[in-house]
This record gives sequence, structure tokens and C-alpha cells, in this order.
Amino acid sequence: MAVRTDEFNEKTLTNQVGETTSHLQGLFYRTIKMLSHGIKPVFVFDGKSPEMKAEEIERRRKKREENQIEADKALKDGDLELLKKLNKRTVRVTPEMNQDAKKLLKLLGVPIVEAPFEAEAQCAALCKASKVYAMASEDMDSLTCGTPLLIRNLTYSEVRKSPLMEISIDKVLSGLNLTMDQFIDLCILLGCDYSAKIKGIGPVRALEFIRKYGSIEKILSSIDKTKYIVPDKFPYEEIRAYFKNPPVAPVEECNLSFTDPNEEGLIEFLCKEKGFKEDRVRTGVAKVRAAKQKGTQTRITNFFQVIKSTDDETPKIRKTPTTSLKASGSPKKVPAGKKEVPKISTPNKRAAQASIKKPQKKSKKK
Repeated sequence: MAVRTDEFNEKTLTNQVGETTSHLQGLFYRTIKMLSHGIKPVFVFDGKSPEMKAEEIERRRKKREENQIEADKALKDGDLELLKKLNKRTVRVTPEMNQDAKKLLKLLGVPIVEAPFEAEAQCAALCKASKVYAMASEDMDSLTCGTPLLIRNLTYSEVRKSPLMEISIDKVLSGLNLTMDQFIDLCILLGCDYSAKIKGIGPVRALEFIRKYGSIEKILSSIDKTKYIVPDKFPYEEIRAYFKNPPVAPVEECNLSFTDPNEEGLIEFLCKEKGFKEDRVRTGVAKVRAAKQKGTQTRITNFFQVIKSTDDETPKIRKTPTTSLKASGSPKKVPAGKKEVPKISTPNKRAAQASIKKPQKKSKKK
């Protein structure tokens, strides 16, 4: 397998005919690492986008085109730092990459679920039905869809040293002193993929208005519309209905069974088609089998030191020394319901959204 360094010093894995294989490399080894840690991932893939998202998709397409024009100019000017930054903004997952990822996971014996629409909504449904222990995603719409437990930074590289973050929707609602309906309205005001925001209403004002008026309807009937500009198209009722009852595949029809890896199938696909080294693939398969023979899945909290809270009897995970998170280059306080925990070695790139299978109880406590 060739490891090529491009003009802005980024390494890209390719096979002999120049096809990119980095996505398979990352997915293969990091899925194995998750299994080795006792985590059983269920990968959920996006279906078609809701019609409400059409404008957002078009906006993203235009933004990618603008970034590509800037990247071409940066390459011509020899500005490699800017080129590196812009190229990250133009990367997209292709349908071919998705198909490769699904094939690889099936050969590994790891379950996949194909959502009819948004993967976040499907993951949330699985989690609400207790089919999985938690949902892992970087998309905060997961909470708006009602997932009880969200894990962030699970797929980040160790190099980034980002602490694993667990977010409980119950603690978020309690900390904000909001109902779920009010939280959904708050998220719509803050901006989502399905509508533009009301100009002049930022995070602080949005929370203030929700607490004061209780709903978007009452906010719209009370605010000064010359000061707060409402978009011409603001289908908040339709968006609210979507978040409360998103279209998903029936959870009882989702096959979450793990099977034995197809070793020869993996050799055919990864080695003969994609140029992977056979000895490394066979070693990986052996690790998968060893992980599955362990039987009982370990709780995610077993990887960290657990201490009791001083204000209640609920065990808490000890926080790392870092008490702020970085978003868009500036530090922010950890919102209510979030916990920072030490980083573990886990996957880097996500081929799709991932859910963590609910752990079984152990017969003995350590």
C-alpha cells in the first residue's frame, strides 16, 4: 500500500491504481481497537436528506465551491498553510466510500443500520429503545432528537488529546431548567440544518426568551420584529414536529447481531482489491475474534476511575484537569449535563454515525 505525501504535507493512503484507501484503513483498525476495548459499535448510515434540508445542502455545496476556488489560488500562490486549511473544508464522503465502509463492516461481522433519513435520528431511536447503551456523534442534533446519552470525541485521534465527553439529556434539561419541548424550541432558535436563524437572537437571548415566553409562538408574538428579523421562511412548527417524531426504521427490525469475521472475504476485498498487506489483515481478524471471545462487554466507565459525587449518590467519572472546551478556537465552559473524562484510544474518522451497544451486567463487582 502506498503512503503518499501531497503538496501540503498530508499523507494519503492509496492502492496500486491510485484509489484512496485511507477511509478503509482508519475504519478497519479503529473498529478493531473499539472491539478490543470491549466496546461493541453499531454503525448507522444516513439515508436520503429531508426536504427541509435542501437549502442547507445547497448552501454547503456553494461554500465548498468557494473554498475550492480559494484553495486553487492558495496553491498557485504557494501558501501551503492556507491550502491545508481549505482542503479540509472541501473534503466530502463519496457514495463509493460509504459502500466500501458498509462492505468492510459486514465482513468484520459488525452490525450496520441504514437509516431511511438522518442517521442521528435513527441512533437516537435505538438509544431511547435501550437497544444500545449510548449514541456517539459530533452532531448536537442528536440531543434534539431525544437521545438519552450522547458520547462526543469518541472517534477523535489521540493526537488531538480531546477528552471523551458524555452528555445526559436529563442533566441538560435539569441544568437549563427546561422541558424537552422548550429545549427543542431553543435549539431551533440557535440554528439547525432546516432553517435560518432569527437575526439578533444569539444563545444568551434565545435562552432568556425561552425561559420568559416558553415557546417560539409566544416569542414571535412578543418581540420587536424591527429589532429581531424573522426569516421569510421559518418553518419552526414543521422542524419541531420532525425533532419530536423523526422518520426512522422500526428499531425492532434493526439487526444488531455480531457475527464471526469473514477472513477470506476480507483478504479478497482489502488485499486483492485495495492493496492491504495480508499479514496485517489476518492479525486484525485474530484480534477481532479474540475480542469477541471475551464475551461480556465492559462498561465504558470501567476504563476510567469512578468516584462518588459530593452532592448525590450517583457515581461520577473523575474529570481531567482541563475544565474548558475549545470550540472555533475559543475556550468555553462545559455546559450543564456534560462530563469530561480521560481520552482512550478509539477511532479517528467516522464512516457513519456510531452507537455503542448496551453493556451486560457482570456477575462480580471489582
